[in-house]
Order: sequence, then structure tokens, then C-alpha cells
Amino acid sequence: MKDTTYNILEYLIERYPNLKDIKQDILNAYILLEDAYKNNKKVLICGNGGSAADSEHIVGELMKKFKKPRPIDPHIYDELSKYGSEGLKLQNTLDGTLRAISLTSHIALSTAFSNDKEPKGVFAQSLYGLGESGDILITISTSGNSENCVLASILAKAMNIKTIALTGEANSKLSSLCDITIKAPETEVYKVQELHLPIYHALCAMLEEEFF
Repeated sequence: MKDTTYNILEYLIERYPNLKDIKQDILNAYILLEDAYKNNKKVLICGNGGSAADSEHIVGELMKKFKKPRPIDPHIYDELSKYGSEGLKLQNTLDGTLRAISLTSHIALSTAFSNDKEPKGVFAQSLYGLGESGDILITISTSGNSENCVLASILAKAMNIKTIALTGEANSKLSSLCDITIKAPETEVYKVQELHLPIYHALCAMLEEEFF
């Protein structure tokens, strides 16, 4: 890890001193994520309500520029030069990416599966279709007990997919199940969510700093 990458975590704790006690958990989550991306794997994310929005938010930060320029693959860049002005537009537009998928996004699949089979299994079904050994599953649940997130995490373990949970401070089903749990030190839902955002922003910024 580069010093500049670690400094982002230090700055997070400086801005949010109440996260000091979970600094190591955040660092451990980063290490898992870095290792997955170094091995050309991807991150899959799920949650409910505000946490579903956070899932989408994380994907937006990982899949395009967050804070700094991200050059694309040099081979793809050169290949685009064959396609005239449209290729030039892509050369000047595309950002390098860190592959991430929000499992909350598949409306047709999730509604069909909920209607035909089991509503609480929708994230697991998406994970089963999209996940592979070595990927990372991030579940976001303020209680840590959201059953659809728990079921997805169980499947992840069976598929050799590492698991990271973002929860509140209480012990939970996810905290006993997942490889790493980042417990925001609050219990009220909105207060937990308010801390989840700077935590995942820091993780996204650290990954971008390391890879770009």
C-alpha cells in the first residue's frame, strides 16, 4: 500500500474521531478489496432502503473517476484510434474503472424472483449468477440482521467469495458471519447511515489512489 493511500484513512479518522476504534476494521476491509482488484476480481454490493442507495453510490465511485484522473487501458486507447472522431471522443471521455455491481439494480430479476420464489433470496440469486470465487460481497445493513443480506452472505461463503459488512455498533448475524464487519459506532438508523458514507468514501478514495 502506498503512503498516500494510507493517508486517506488517517484523514478519515482525523475528520471523524469517533471512528478511531474501528480503524483497523476499515483497513482490513481495504486490504481485502485491494487484493481482489489486484487479482482482476470484482465487488458486489447490496442493502435495503437507504443502504440500497449507498450500494448504488459505491458503484458510482468505483466505476468512474472519483477524485483523480483514471487513464484507461493503453491497448484499448490505441484501438479506439481506428474509429475516427467517435473513437477520439471515447479516448477523451472514458475513465479507468474498478469493477463493481449493485445487486439492488436488477428490477426485472428481483421482482420476478420475489414473485415466483422467495423475496428474501433476491440478493442471493443475483450473487449466484454474477459472483465468482475471489470476488468480494459488501452487505450494508444498519441492524446487521437484514435477512436478504444474511442469505447472500451465506451463499458467498459457499462460493468462496469474501464478505464485508457495514453495520451499526451492535453484534448481529452479519457480524458473526462475515469475514470483516465495520460497525459504525451508532445505533439509530440515520446516524449509522451518516457514518457509513464517509467510511465507504474513504475506501473508494483509497482504492483509486492505489490503482490510479
